[in-house]
Amino acid sequence: MSTDDGGFGRRMARVETLIAEAERFADPAARAVTQDLIAALLELHAAGLSRALDVLKEAGPPGRAAIDAYTNDGLVASLLLLHGLHPVDFETRVRRALESVRPALASHGGGVELLGTDDGVIRLRLQGNCNGCPSSGATLRGLVETALDDAAPDRAGLEVDAPDQPQAAPSRLFSLPMVGEVVVGASG
Repeated sequence: MSTDDGGFGRRMARVETLIAEAERFADPAARAVTQDLIAALLELHAAGLSRALDVLKEAGPPGRAAIDAYTNDGLVASLLLLHGLHPVDFETRVRRALESVRPALASHGGGVELLGTDDGVIRLRLQGNCNGCPSSGATLRGLVETALDDAAPDRAGLEVDAPDQPQAAPSRLFSLPMVGEVVVGASG
């Protein structure tokens, strides 16, 4: 997939900022109208994108090729995900992302195993240690996380089991990970 999301993240941050400003409107009627307007625009865009995909599907092989190109384009794929229209299921996108980084992981003496994708949480096991390089765990995790950011930004979380990596002592007696935070050493 193209890692260029066409500024999608930046644009979504702007949208979220504007929504937060609208939620602070003193007039409840203005807030309600703004919320309805946003919902109507999202519904309109979702319906338009859905119809565009239907037209492409009906066009046969050339249309399917266009859909494939859309799923590999960062901006279009992000919009399809936003509207729940991405034609490739979550687990397939995760598997493809991991396959795409296997050669790079292997070049660092590592690998990755998909343990599961339950409820949008991706569970992985990293293998290898880049010939003992102290930063190899971070290198391997970074490669995997970047690929998953592109292919599955809709994930609910990421749990990474890295048994070959030394674990740091916890800095607190008890802590809970934030939603979407990478949990190292989680077991399945």
